[in-house]
Amino acid sequence: MRRVRRMDSQALLGLAAVLLIGGGSAIAGPTEDAYVAGYATAVLERQLEITASRVTVKDGIVTVEVRDLAGSNREKIAAALSKIAGVVQVEIIAVPATPAAEAPPTPPAQPTIAPTPSGPAVEVEVPRRGIEFLPKGYLFAPLIADPRWPHFSITYQRFLDDRQLGNAVAVSLGETFSVLRVNDVVGGAWELGLQAGVFSIFDLDAASIDLINTDFMVGIPVTYRLRDFSAMARVFHQSSHLGDEFLLRNRVDRINLSYETVDVRLSYEFSDSLRIYGGGGYSFRREPRELAPWSAQSGVEIRSPWTLLAGRLRPLAALDLQHHEENDWETDLSLRAGIQFEKLPFFERKLQFMIEYFNGHSPNGQFYRDRIEYLGVGIHLYLF
Repeated sequence: MRRVRRMDSQALLGLAAVLLIGGGSAIAGPTEDAYVAGYATAVLERQLEITASRVTVKDGIVTVEVRDLAGSNREKIAAALSKIAGVVQVEIIAVPATPAAEAPPTPPAQPTIAPTPSGPAVEVEVPRRGIEFLPKGYLFAPLIADPRWPHFSITYQRFLDDRQLGNAVAVSLGETFSVLRVNDVVGGAWELGLQAGVFSIFDLDAASIDLINTDFMVGIPVTYRLRDFSAMARVFHQSSHLGDEFLLRNRVDRINLSYETVDVRLSYEFSDSLRIYGGGGYSFRREPRELAPWSAQSGVEIRSPWTLLAGRLRPLAALDLQHHEENDWETDLSLRAGIQFEKLPFFERKLQFMIEYFNGHSPNGQFYRDRIEYLGVGIHLYLF
């Protein structure tokens, strides 16, 4: 029996994002059936809140074994799964509930490919919810236009009418990792995580491509998700450091910028194509001490329901607005638009190519008082 990689609930949600209905007809086969199985399982767990069921997919035919079918809507299940690209038929089978005293422990979700006379069929079991250690995926999705969201990226930036910079490259290294997830709490799931990032900017016009500034960030986020609503509260530290070459060739007043902040973000996904978010933060330990503590953030993300190249490219755009008391609540605008690679058999990460525009106070720590404007082209990578 050939095994496919483990799919927990959040990995399945990732597959749901990968398999939104796109252009082109799917080609039936073990790989396509695996995608369909992952998407179907995510729909059952996230949208219909049906757990402890089994999904089998063979050549686009989806068979769902559901316990307590009397409490579920057969037509609703069939309608939801029939919308998945690549599904040609949906069969729903009622399975008698096992008495609690005789019910064996539910093993982790373990998708497998079971051989059949006509070829392999993909089977995925939706587990009963509980406690997960080091789960994959996110409960609170990344803010893709936030200049300081930890992830891997490299961006060319062309500054407009700037007194110090013309051409620069910004690099970020970081990610958000889930440590502990508890499901079925207050109707949703809670998660404790770790977030870390390094953000650097280099001067391409300098002879040695000088490092200008590096910001270090580490935080502990607590997140919650209930269907399409998600929230994140975190406490994090950020410090800023100027590059040695930049200091040697420029007369600048160095600021020992360092602070701890607690912030909250709320997010709602109206559909797979539209998401809005907002929140605020307070810096409770600040250097310099006179730094004003309050900040606010809001934004919107749009993902096209249509794809290109048989579902492999999805257009998307995002707008992020930030306001800081230190800068008299003036708006810092970050706009990104481009394409996301999806459904690539040789690459399972989220890879984005984005055209970027920023206008506002610099997100580069030491220069937070300076207003900047730039156009850019960036590559962004998210691990989950």
